[in-house]
Amino acid sequence: MTHYDLAIIGSGSGNTLISPEWDDRKVVLVEGGTFGGTCLNVGCIPTKMFVHPAGLASAVGEASRLGVDLSLDGVRWRDIRDRIFTRIDAISAGGRAYRADELENVTLIEEHVRLTGEKSFRTASGDEVTADQLVIATGSRAVQPRIPGISLPQVHTSDTIMRLDDLPERLLIIGGGYIAAEFAHVFGAFGARVTIAVRSGGMLRDLDETVSEAFTEQAARQWDLRLDTDVTRISANDDGSVSARLDGPAGAVDLDVDAVLVAVGRTANSDTLGAGEAGLDLHDDGRLVVDGYQRVLRGGQPVAGLWSLGDVSSDYQLKHVANHEAKIVAHNLLHPGALRASDHRFVPAAVFSHPQAASVGMTEEQALSHADASGMPIVTAIQHYGSTAYGWAMEDTQGFVKLIAEQETGRILGAHILGHEASMIIQPIVQAMSFGLDAQTMARGQYWIHPALTEVVENALLSLKTG
Repeated sequence: MTHYDLAIIGSGSGNTLISPEWDDRKVVLVEGGTFGGTCLNVGCIPTKMFVHPAGLASAVGEASRLGVDLSLDGVRWRDIRDRIFTRIDAISAGGRAYRADELENVTLIEEHVRLTGEKSFRTASGDEVTADQLVIATGSRAVQPRIPGISLPQVHTSDTIMRLDDLPERLLIIGGGYIAAEFAHVFGAFGARVTIAVRSGGMLRDLDETVSEAFTEQAARQWDLRLDTDVTRISANDDGSVSARLDGPAGAVDLDVDAVLVAVGRTANSDTLGAGEAGLDLHDDGRLVVDGYQRVLRGGQPVAGLWSLGDVSSDYQLKHVANHEAKIVAHNLLHPGALRASDHRFVPAAVFSHPQAASVGMTEEQALSHADASGMPIVTAIQHYGSTAYGWAMEDTQGFVKLIAEQETGRILGAHILGHEASMIIQPIVQAMSFGLDAQTMARGQYWIHPALTEVVENALLSLKTG
């Protein structure tokens, strides 16, 4: 049995906890998969490295509306793939080497482990490890639905779809969330014929209803969108393709495709760690239960010295949230007498599809519930990109900003944007909400660059009937 001052399970955001303050103490870092975690290897970073060239490819069609004749000569899939993963794999390997070989006080265990107690675990090879403090940062994994044929080699998750040797001519995507939306954009822009099978009646259903409906409408114009449709089986064809049975409103049909992407969600990696068997509290969806200080609970009470961060305990599944929680845990590990709490009040998120979608705060439905509970009526405003000068320049007829605020105070409760660079132009609203700036003060208390696209935010603020 080996004892450490600090044990960290997971090398994503958990890796950032090993700061110089631990140089004179024994630390063990556990990673049973690829060093660096989901975001670096199979998540946010490589996907956005695909999204950017996909945006260049899709610009051809948009340019023609503005009198510019462009042509797409081709997409060199392997060149794109290799450029991305040459860089990603080098960063992962460098991080691993630094932890494994260069820090004398750090031990890297590259095996899966299971908890044997609140702050102890056993490695796959049988070694026992204990620690004064333990951080669980094991992240999440793609959900694999129980569909006959789901294990065929032509069926992928986001973990493997980006490393394909060849661009599929025909791709079926199962799911209607942000992963499905982003990969539909990437593969569709590169020339694949994309079919999306969604069990519900729309895409991006977790977003504000106005955004979900508008995105679904635009998705149907770009891809073969099958709503209210289940994939009930997948079978191999003799030519190397697969046939998927789609059960939808018009009945059952068989669709031949070259590859299938399963994008129906992600689940916390608490079960692979044996968290339930160790007696730790779990949410119904498998996430570890933590308090505001990121302490793991057992029997409703925080366990001293046991912490968690990121997807394994957070329902946001966002890298910037995991990084925030890691900063909180990093402080609390070293300052047990002056704990800090995580701040999850104004967490923004974006979907890097075509078009982009971004959100922060409450949806309109949530805000109406808030109004019922607080007695404070709300107001909403929708401002279209095309109402601004830059929107005219783009001839944009689809993009919009939707804001929700308390009528009396002007306090911004939520913001939802669909359109060009939504992920960037939402940031001023995130800042206003974080620092308590009401809608009218934000709109009138500063210059807004004319004719930048951010004027659509200014006009949306001015349209709110507050005060």
